[in-house]
Amino acid sequence: MTQNAQKTTHFGFQTVAEEEKAGMVHGVFTRVASRYDLMNDLMSGGIHRVWKDAMMDWLAPQPWQRLLDVAGGTGDISFRFLKRAPGARAVVCDMTESMLVEGRKRAEAEQMADNLDWVVGDGMKLPFEDNSFDVFTNSFGTRNITNVQDALNEAYRVLRPGGRLMVLEFSQMPNPMMQWAYDRYSFNVIPVLGQIVANDRDSYQYLVESIRKFPDQDTFADMIRTAGFEQVKYRNLSMGIAALHSGWKI
Repeated sequence: MTQNAQKTTHFGFQTVAEEEKAGMVHGVFTRVASRYDLMNDLMSGGIHRVWKDAMMDWLAPQPWQRLLDVAGGTGDISFRFLKRAPGARAVVCDMTESMLVEGRKRAEAEQMADNLDWVVGDGMKLPFEDNSFDVFTNSFGTRNITNVQDALNEAYRVLRPGGRLMVLEFSQMPNPMMQWAYDRYSFNVIPVLGQIVANDRDSYQYLVESIRKFPDQDTFADMIRTAGFEQVKYRNLSMGIAALHSGWKI
């Protein structure tokens, strides 16, 4: 191996050069942006809304807080946060501008315009100063980042002391038979839905594959600790189909 050997990562089940992944992910979300919210409802039977409400329950937003929602897409988490804490402020940060454009079209965006900002940015190199936010969230976007550890390190950097990280992400079910059944649904139904609803089977095939490449609950919790966070905990949702991870910058 030479000193100039190319670093690789995964894009779903494909092995790709690290510098290529961000562009490939950007392409996926640019293509699906206009149908993203609808597909979330169809793929999960609406259960993603329950998971996001559980995220807010654990976060307990406060009106004095400033939230940064990375990979925030169409604003789902920020809207929920601001509804729970009128007077709080939120920044939706996403690398795909077309996702932010779709978010701005939502009815909530106009109602919350004075407390909500939309920023195009990379989760591994956030365009914000150190110690700028009270809460950092990422909902179903962490697995799309090229280097997850770098992204967690950035989360730690931009949070103020006493700030909190919370990540909602698909995870692994502890029961092998239930995981098998979930895999059959994911691989056989979701890409077909993507083709029918969004005219894009390949993007949803990638999204299904990316879930299987993401670290399990305990491994991801260790990565959060490595970034510097303390009091790291997680809660399984729907028997481990998704998990909520929490950590504090002490």
